[in-house]
Amino acid sequence: MAKMIFILACAASLLVPSVLSKGDSFMPVLPNKELRAFPTEFEGRLLRDVGLTEREQYFLNDFPGQIGRFTDGRRELIIRRVTEGTRKLHPASDCFRAIGYIITPLPLRVDADGRRWSSFAAVKNGESLKVFERIEDNKGREWTDVSAWYWSVWGEQNGEWWAWTIAERS
Repeated sequence: MAKMIFILACAASLLVPSVLSKGDSFMPVLPNKELRAFPTEFEGRLLRDVGLTEREQYFLNDFPGQIGRFTDGRRELIIRRVTEGTRKLHPASDCFRAIGYIITPLPLRVDADGRRWSSFAAVKNGESLKVFERIEDNKGREWTDVSAWYWSVWGEQNGEWWAWTIAERS
């Protein structure tokens, strides 16, 4: 379980030092320091906040939004609220590869609510995980690829997007 937590922390915290300049946005300004409540349940299961590690808290210094780490009793979830288009949001597969996991892309997953999720298998030292990711906004838009999200929202400086990363043992 500690490995899974570390991997999710890595996925949530990989940062790129530069952020492209932003244009005007028609969305209302939402200060990054304003905290929003994270969801309390996911797919009908209560979420329990397991807190951020010191390392994850460090990466929040320049992250445009919030990061929360949760469990629903059988899976680990990293939920990131992002307030502007940023290159500081990376796909989890990059983090898993960086710490030695062998990554195998899996087919796109569509859940019971019709939400699309990118997915991959991650294997290292006999540990096998399935990881699912998606980004959504409050307007009903969704992305299964971080780069597609970034270019789609580039210039939207004051938005609100929710990036979900879920890891479960397979």
